[in-house]
Amino acid sequence: MQKFISDETVKELDFSNKLKVYVDLLRPFTLLTPFIVSISIMIASFFYNRASGVFNEVLFRMIIPSGFCLAILNAASNILNQATDLATDRISKPYRPIPRGVISVKRATTISFLLYGLALCLAFFLNMMFFILVTTIAIFTISYSLPPRMKDQLFLNQLWVAIPRGLLGIFASWSLFGSLFEPLPIVIGCMTLLFLIGGTITKDITDKDADKSTGTKTLVNTFGIKKAAFMVLPFLFIPFAFVPLMINVGMLESYFMILTLFAIPGYLIFYCMVKDKTRSILFENTKAWSLMYFTYLLFAISFSILTVLGSVIS
Repeated sequence: MQKFISDETVKELDFSNKLKVYVDLLRPFTLLTPFIVSISIMIASFFYNRASGVFNEVLFRMIIPSGFCLAILNAASNILNQATDLATDRISKPYRPIPRGVISVKRATTISFLLYGLALCLAFFLNMMFFILVTTIAIFTISYSLPPRMKDQLFLNQLWVAIPRGLLGIFASWSLFGSLFEPLPIVIGCMTLLFLIGGTITKDITDKDADKSTGTKTLVNTFGIKKAAFMVLPFLFIPFAFVPLMINVGMLESYFMILTLFAIPGYLIFYCMVKDKTRSILFENTKAWSLMYFTYLLFAISFSILTVLGSVIS
């Protein structure tokens, strides 16, 4: 095990290596998804609600800053989680900046809360409902990592990831131009919530032994990977399979029928969990985890394109 040293080490690094340390701490790939997902939902909300203003101006004045706000919030959450997961990361991810000893828990925690503050300040000047939802997301992500530390609680840990990153993230993005009491954001928010309840266990596969040794209970280290995969399969499949029903009862327009196709990658995520537990070549987690992220990303983009086209044509 590597000896943990103070972040005086950071001061000794040259600029390029120091920059790499902080980039690694942010985990930029995981920031891309909330940024693109949120922008996609905001664009859909703008056109669906026929919001006032020239789109190009609104894009740079409200949509992109709001997307950055949610990405910054996710970065704050990433760093806080790493700061509180040192014992686990020393076992399963010793290459990360904190277990490597190039930055201290104290400095990482400080950076995290500075980013939380920045995200909240930005949200406050954008939209009051957006600010309320961003604040709620922050509370969920902080309580996930800090005592009573919902990350350690079986079943609750899945909800504490899925609610802010799925349901509340969709609601916050939609609230920029539309009401949350319309059927469309409720249905899409619930679909992403259910999908992420199932999909979030993919991040626990590579950490199963480390989590168990440090007292974190997950479906994977409690029931085993195969059984856990079968337990969450309905959450990966049903949200998309129920699209025809939502169309039939009038909660979705007929042009959203194509979203049922996302049941296919939902099943593939399950398949990867059961059959392939190796780390992805490009990313630090399993192929199932990477596929889950890409599926969520593509779902949001597809939803946005369908909503914009449907709104423009109608």
